Amino acid sequence: MRAFHLSDRTTGPGLVDIAVPEPAEGQIRVKIEACGLNFADLLMIEGRYQDTPPLPFTLGLEIAGTVDAAGSGVTGFAPGDRVAVFGGRDGLADYGVFDASRAVLLPEGMDAVDAAAFQIAYGTSHLALDHRARLLPGETLLVLGAAGGVGLTAVEIGKLMGARVVACARGADKLEAARDAGADHLIDASTQDIRDEMKALGGADVVYDPVGGDQFDAAFRACRPEARLLTIGFASGTVPQIKANHMLVKNLTVMGLYWGGYLGFRPEILTGSLATLFRWHSEGRIRPHVSHVLPLDRVEEGLALLRDRKSTGKVVIRLTD
Repeated sequence: MRAFHLSDRTTGPGLVDIAVPEPAEGQIRVKIEACGLNFADLLMIEGRYQDTPPLPFTLGLEIAGTVDAAGSGVTGFAPGDRVAVFGGRDGLADYGVFDASRAVLLPEGMDAVDAAAFQIAYGTSHLALDHRARLLPGETLLVLGAAGGVGLTAVEIGKLMGARVVACARGADKLEAARDAGADHLIDASTQDIRDEMKALGGADVVYDPVGGDQFDAAFRACRPEARLLTIGFASGTVPQIKANHMLVKNLTVMGLYWGGYLGFRPEILTGSLATLFRWHSEGRIRPHVSHVLPLDRVEEGLALLRDRKSTGKVVIRLTD
């Protein structure tokens, strides 16, 4: 089978032909139809992601497809079931073997591309805003990187939760995507001062930040008393250094959110969140924004779109017609 495999960091990943894996006890094998790309894939290639597997491994964190075999002890899944899986690896291949505990049945009518774009982006934003920040109706939510894979979902979910949403991104096209997702106010990070614009809007109650760097610093200074700042990632390449004395003066809270980490210590929080999100999708309240769908032999192009910030929403690799 085909797999986008990394065995040597000096040469980088590439398409190889490897054996179709067999499921062990508690595992399912999935014929993969689509795999969502994530910024974490780029970090894994460089060996800088917190959950980078040992070499060699196949890239691809989240997939959708059809179960075609199950190992002993598996309950709740059978060949022919359509599933989404956050495997954390092995998604960019024709087949993948995953622990059944990481799989969820797809709602009727949800196609593979939507499902592959769904879990990490929507799951991260919902857990961050609902479980961690406890966003309230009427509060002001500032979303940095608002046209990215997780940023657009934060705009969409924040609006569904009743917040006034301020979207910050670079360029008119990306800001238009954020407006379409429900943003009430727009800030162009390439031409406008984030702190000044937010001060004019009365400040932020919650900041959603997958960017880090200077944008975090500007948002931090534009917070209202008792604001909550969510650190989601550091796409800028710079991890902010937080001034604890400023947190003290304004009674601020800075909190981290690593969505996949909940599988290890409170999986019921994650699965409950996904159940809510799947229901919202079936009700037509949320719809994944996918800017590019590419075949497996164009994975490098998809990763470059993420690296160069030329995509909006998600980039998905389709493995079947």
